[in-house]
Amino acid sequence: METTGPNTPQRGSASAGGQRTVGKDLLIKAVNEGDVGRVQQLLEQGADANVCEESGGWTPLHNAVQTGKVDIVNLLLHHGADPHRRKKNGATPFIVAGINGNVDLLKILLSRGADINERDSNGFTAFMEAAEYGKVEALRFLFDNGADVNLRRQTSEDKVRSKQGGATALMSAAEKGHLEVLRILLNDMKAEVDARDNMGRNALIRALLNQNCKDVEEITSILIQHGTDVNVKGEGGKTPLISAVEREHTGLVQMLLSQEGINMDDRDNDGKTALLIAVEKQLKEIVQLLLEKGADTKCGDLVGIARRKYNPCLINILQLYEANHDTNPLAGDWLPHSSRWGEALKRLHSIHQPMIGKLKIFKDDDYKIADTSEGAVYLGIYDHWEVAVKVFCENSTRGLKEVSCLRDCRDHSNLVAFYGSEDHKGCLYVCVSLCEWTLEEFLKVPREEPVENGEDKFAHRVLLSIFEGVRKLHSHGYAHQDLQPQNILIDSKKVVRLADFDQSIQWTGESPMVKRDLEDLGRLVLYVVKKGEIPFETLKAQNDEELVAISPDEETKDLIHCLFSPGENVENCLTDLLGHPFFWTWENRFGTLRKVGNESDIKVRKNTSALLKLLQPQTLETSRSFDQWTSKIDKYVMDEMNDFYKKNQNFYQDTVGDLLKFIRNIGEHINEKKNRKMKAKLGDPSRYFQETFPDLVIYIYKKLKETEYRKHFPQAPPHLSLPEAAGPGATQS
Repeated sequence: METTGPNTPQRGSASAGGQRTVGKDLLIKAVNEGDVGRVQQLLEQGADANVCEESGGWTPLHNAVQTGKVDIVNLLLHHGADPHRRKKNGATPFIVAGINGNVDLLKILLSRGADINERDSNGFTAFMEAAEYGKVEALRFLFDNGADVNLRRQTSEDKVRSKQGGATALMSAAEKGHLEVLRILLNDMKAEVDARDNMGRNALIRALLNQNCKDVEEITSILIQHGTDVNVKGEGGKTPLISAVEREHTGLVQMLLSQEGINMDDRDNDGKTALLIAVEKQLKEIVQLLLEKGADTKCGDLVGIARRKYNPCLINILQLYEANHDTNPLAGDWLPHSSRWGEALKRLHSIHQPMIGKLKIFKDDDYKIADTSEGAVYLGIYDHWEVAVKVFCENSTRGLKEVSCLRDCRDHSNLVAFYGSEDHKGCLYVCVSLCEWTLEEFLKVPREEPVENGEDKFAHRVLLSIFEGVRKLHSHGYAHQDLQPQNILIDSKKVVRLADFDQSIQWTGESPMVKRDLEDLGRLVLYVVKKGEIPFETLKAQNDEELVAISPDEETKDLIHCLFSPGENVENCLTDLLGHPFFWTWENRFGTLRKVGNESDIKVRKNTSALLKLLQPQTLETSRSFDQWTSKIDKYVMDEMNDFYKKNQNFYQDTVGDLLKFIRNIGEHINEKKNRKMKAKLGDPSRYFQETFPDLVIYIYKKLKETEYRKHFPQAPPHLSLPEAAGPGATQS
């Protein structure tokens, strides 16, 4: 949205040039004063028609359009002014013309190649600006020339992350109170009445944001007539009804209550209903309306509030409708989700304890989850949610790091969720997801081993979740710096979540911080694969070579090596490693070998092909399990497979290419009826080849990962939840 004047500093790209141009200041001054003769004189003397002001990047053409000077616009264009030049906020002269509302200017600039839907850096088009400023003629002209009525504002990624942007022209018109524009958009242009911005707000919510709009009741009526959602929520979880009560607007409340399907008992983020707010504000008439409509009176200590306000009239109304006295909004059949902490949470819920903002907490050992370097972690109830509460000293550096990281990296399933924080009497309370176990506890509790057919999918799923969580951190510019089993948590749904960000560091390309996370991940890989049998502190004391040496298989060895030695690819290391064979199922691995073996150069054994040369081990390479591979295949199976080539004597040879061809042919024909005996010998082919040639998959991966043949690799690892058998049962608190 264009709200600044020509001398207001704005963020954006640097202004064109930077050197003083002949007549620069004089030309801009003449344009702003509307002095056509002076403008022409300066241009004829060589003044640059495309000079930019330093602060906002305004060109003479931008200024001329803003002031609506058609003659000066034409003069500047005649002398080479660029009609597509953008100010620092990305606005073109055409977008500025949308604000001005001058149809003649819009026609001129459209004829000079302006895109009818071009946007500035905040996502505004000329059509949106015309709606924002109530320019009816310009709005109609732009619509007739193809402007997209329902286009949503696209803005920068950082603003999208904070849920800014996404509004439509209709939302702007509603918020600014432009009745005529609103009617035109809905009746003539069929604007989408219930479109949502990035915060989930529709035009009705936006209209109620404007506290000074004198036509808010009529705007609300128009939007309702066109089918807007009257139960949508805006900032703070407030519905239109709650907003109308807060505005103390009886007419609006009455209108909303008359709508079919209105939910008058919705709560905002503070747990308040429209009735509770009306009682707090002593709005007798609105309280009466809500009660007559059947609003739930079990939403707070309504009578007690009225008594404390010394309002006997309100007390009488509430008692007439049997409103409860001293009702605790947390009371009732409240049941926690946690099995491990459930009993303690019930006790916490039932005790009388002063609230700290939205938080109920009792700092007692009965409710303590863990100790920390600066305090402890306690059970808590925050805004009706069961949470874990990390307690820090007020202004603690670690506490501030924790909150900053959680806020910036919220809404990811593999990080603990951030519910909010409270400050009270020198303490900072940080409320996050309540989980059941640490990774260390989870691995120690006896359980049925979820190893399927020799394949450890459990370890792969746990580590995939950890990798995803750390990658999320890194993508938001944070390094964890304290990755260890105690800081990896598992919730009641067996979801693995990264926690404890009080040592996290914001980084801007400094690889040592990220490298530390990668090295800790390497140790966590071995810790999980070994099911916690080797203490993490022991793993931290060992060097890279020792850790690789005790890895149980080739995929684990290579994954750990890649984490310890990422080379120059530090920043994108985890993104690449999520496609590592470690995370492939055995079926994926077998499928990859089959697909590579299906390449025509391999099937016809074209020894001169680049692919076969690439796959063949070099003379100096260490020995492999697949050296002399034909002698390691079950003899009956080998003879049967060679029998197919008996006529031309073109038997399988001990090359990697022929092994892949062999695997491809097995995969294609093993389930045929005539090959029943062969299948009985091999069993599951994916397991057979994994166990017979344990280093083959990683060998093929390393040879082909930088080539076009990586197309045969699985596109993404499977995002599977942990099996029920993989976790401990309910534990007593």
